[in-house]
Amino acid sequence: QVQLVESGGGLVQAGGSLRLSCATSTLTFSSTAMGWFRQAPGKEREFVAAISWSSKTTNYADSVKGRFTISRDNAKNTVYLQMNSLKPEDTAVYYCARSRFGTLQIETRAYDAWGQGTQVTVSS
Repeated sequence: QVQLVESGGGLVQAGGSLRLSCATSTLTFSSTAMGWFRQAPGKEREFVAAISWSSKTTNYADSVKGRFTISRDNAKNTVYLQMNSLKPEDTAVYYCARSRFGTLQIETRAYDAWGQGTQVTVSS
């Protein structure tokens, strides 16, 4: 059974930075695209960023472009999300997920394994 464990969330002031990590036990990590999503209270889960297995291709939601960076270390089976210039509207539970597909996807149904989430709170 695949396990994904997020860490690195917390409380930060607007303009600050956080780095999220997602460690996974999947044996196929190095050949699998990965993504980050977030869900704010009362809202649907939304796409944040995705990265191909080789790290050659990334995709970002318009709301985080230029502020967030997704990366991965296949030797450590870990994917990261560096979040800079954080805004109060970035407050949410952040989830990492494993893609079913080789191409980068933004729909939640394209992902078949999820972590438990880590809370990010940005104060104004």
